[in-house]
Amino acid sequence: MFTGIIESLGEVIATKKEGSNMVISISSSLTPELKVDQSIAHNGVCLTVTHIDKDIYQIVAVAETLQKSNIGLLTPGQKVNLERAMLFNGRIDGHIVQGHVDATGECLSCTPQNGSWEYRFRFPAQFAGLIVEKGSICLNGISLTVFNVTNTEFTIAVIPYTYEHTNISAVHAGSIINLEFDILGKYVARQKTAS
Repeated sequence: MFTGIIESLGEVIATKKEGSNMVISISSSLTPELKVDQSIAHNGVCLTVTHIDKDIYQIVAVAETLQKSNIGLLTPGQKVNLERAMLFNGRIDGHIVQGHVDATGECLSCTPQNGSWEYRFRFPAQFAGLIVEKGSICLNGISLTVFNVTNTEFTIAVIPYTYEHTNISAVHAGSIINLEFDILGKYVARQKTAS
């Protein structure tokens, strides 16, 4: 379980295909605090640490993860948003995030706003019932608030701190991002269809 508040940026050092899986090596200042079997969100995708060597650790992404997220598009040198699993002894500053990406979306535009940035994204129409005006979304692992929502698009505003401390600064028109819709919306939608 996560909150969508990015803790650190990691750098992809290497990627390697192993059957239908991808092994990814990441360098991070968090590595000394990690242990094998620990869950970490990478661009919002919950993945397990499988190996640690000094300041580099490895994760393995299976075919399902590669199909539903942008993890398979990672290349050496790219920055990855990192968040360790939340502790149940403090405030939840973002929203409840599972690290289970629902789909990818496409950045349509990034517009500077005199000190902040507005991004417009397109998402698959089948998720329209899970996104509401001023609701929460997890975008590449970042907890954000949406506005100007339609059945296939939404806008987010990014403050300087988020821009400087996450990989949102590398997102531009055409970028593919990971989307996790709010778990509360999923349960409400499920109740409606189950009734």
